Amino acid sequence: MSATPYPVAILAGGLATRLQPLTDRIPKALVDVNGEPFIAHQLRLLRDSGIERAVLCAGYLGEMTREYVGDGARFGLRVEFSFDGPRLLGTAGAIARALPLLGEAFFVLYGDSYLPCDYRAVQRQFEKSGKLALMTVFRNEDRWDRSNVEFVDGRILVYDKKRTTTGMRHLDYGLGVFSRGAFDDISPDEPRDLTALYQSLLERGELAAWEVGQRFYEVGSFEGLEETRRYLAAHAR
Repeated sequence: MSATPYPVAILAGGLATRLQPLTDRIPKALVDVNGEPFIAHQLRLLRDSGIERAVLCAGYLGEMTREYVGDGARFGLRVEFSFDGPRLLGTAGAIARALPLLGEAFFVLYGDSYLPCDYRAVQRQFEKSGKLALMTVFRNEDRWDRSNVEFVDGRILVYDKKRTTTGMRHLDYGLGVFSRGAFDDISPDEPRDLTALYQSLLERGELAAWEVGQRFYEVGSFEGLEETRRYLAAHAR
């Protein structure tokens, strides 16, 4: 593995409608989790996982997030911001806009996800694969969300968030790794979705996979928010 950990693009541009009215006046990143904004917990987890730099792809009320996070120094890493602009660019469009800050290879993480996994192992697997991208998957069996991945013998056979198949036992865990080249066909000014990019890469044989054993936590829903609060209270860092 390269000695330097990849930077992490954090997708924090959505409207967070599922958390209204909590998010009527603050972005999801600043929702309170045990006395601190969620982003504080997320950034500390990244630092403790060996990450040194993060780029927040911000949209809705993103200036409030930047005001709170600053340059990231108090969380032990360097944070920069990339803003969607006058219209939301979607998950893939936001990353395309942030490419000048991200370099040749980088992690991608959803802004509402808390993922206590081995980031170094994920980076090693991506580099070993030689593919343009890697998706982490988790054996979910429809427990925490609807399974959306057919994963067999270390390979993703099907990934679809809309059409379920009987062979789907796994879930897109929420952490990806990308080469800059994966975004060659995506404009930094047009809304595009990361799910569609993953599917395109899978069809082209350019999507590697890594199975994660630790379950995910998220604050995208009220149920997930309460579960994350309980987990973090029990695992105070």
